[in-house]
Amino acid sequence: MPPLLFISSRFILAGILLTVVGFRQIKSLNWHQYKQAIVVGSIFSAGMCFWIMGLYSGVSLSVGGFLTSLAVVISPALARIFFKEPAPFTTWLSMPVAAIGLGFLSLNSGIEIETGQLLFITASFFFALFFILNTRAANYHEIGGLDEIIEISEKVPALSLTAITLVTVGVLSGSLSFMMEEWTGVAEQFSVNLLGWVLASAFIGTAARFFIQTHAQSLSSSSHGVVIMVVEPIWTALLAAAWFGERLSGNEFIGCSIVFVALIIIRWSMILNLFKRSNVS
Repeated sequence: MPPLLFISSRFILAGILLTVVGFRQIKSLNWHQYKQAIVVGSIFSAGMCFWIMGLYSGVSLSVGGFLTSLAVVISPALARIFFKEPAPFTTWLSMPVAAIGLGFLSLNSGIEIETGQLLFITASFFFALFFILNTRAANYHEIGGLDEIIEISEKVPALSLTAITLVTVGVLSGSLSFMMEEWTGVAEQFSVNLLGWVLASAFIGTAARFFIQTHAQSLSSSSHGVVIMVVEPIWTALLAAAWFGERLSGNEFIGCSIVFVALIIIRWSMILNLFKRSNVS
């Protein structure tokens, strides 16, 4: 399938599924909540489109994967710059450590700036912004004036937020696909196998994944959540080993270890508190 058409199909199907499940909840949202979810979906759609364009540019997947993963590094900086969100020192300390770990996981050679790499960097910026906006939409947050808080922004329930976001991505990417891609070959090459992969991608890799992520973001701050998301390439390596019999190379093993160190750093204060409580008891 053409890449944008595939993205549109999986996100629309996933969005429709969650919309049916949470129709009553979605129906009760106010306009401000709808607007937040649509903005989140629009930002995420932009990131997905730049990511696909980067893949089609010919840049190696290892380099593209590292550049896309920069989203977890720049997210706290963007939250601080645009929304003045405070972040503990351990968060900033863990960012370069996480970046080094991702580098060991993804890079086999040096980076030379190319058009495709710039597309991946742009995608990582939008993914970082999506993570921040998604967290803010899923939580109550203060809207301030010059000297005082004007109002408390009402959060969007995780199920409704995910459903509207996914439908928005599907509609926007589908519109781009209609203008830029040929659809005739899809009908000619249609098969049950193709349909199966589209449905699995829509319901497991999109609906389930993003609902779980959004629900988790409603329970944690973006500064902590964004570092926890760094473990995604570790899960990829473990599942690849279990599914395809792949083994970690030396660099990949080092990368997994460094990423784990980053998680220890960001949770260090919590670990110290646990030790203090055990000593007191």
